[in-house]
Amino acid sequence: MAIIITDECINCGACEPECPNTAIYEGADDWRYSDGTQLKGSIVLPDGKAANADDAQTPVSDEFYYIVPDKCTECKGFHEEPQCAAVCPVDCCVPDDDHVESEDVLLAKQRFMHPE
Repeated sequence: MAIIITDECINCGACEPECPNTAIYEGADDWRYSDGTQLKGSIVLPDGKAANADDAQTPVSDEFYYIVPDKCTECKGFHEEPQCAAVCPVDCCVPDDDHVESEDVLLAKQRFMHPE
């Protein structure tokens, strides 16, 4: 399951540098699959969707920091717990019930973005 930042976010930015997948962006900022990953050019995501890793994608939120579900692995493969939630001063980084994924799926996504 991905993590989501709720509308209680105070835009402090504490979460953004903690994300090992660069899945957290400031509100209204475009995002890319290539940001902070080894993905480049034409890719096929683990869910079968084709994309260009270098193309700018539409922001998930225009008002506050947001997490890209396709890039969020809940820090699996890096840390024991989601780092955004660990550092959030207002506890607005919570599980996203709309993007539930097993640990195996999260680890596969992590390996896809960061192959060794």
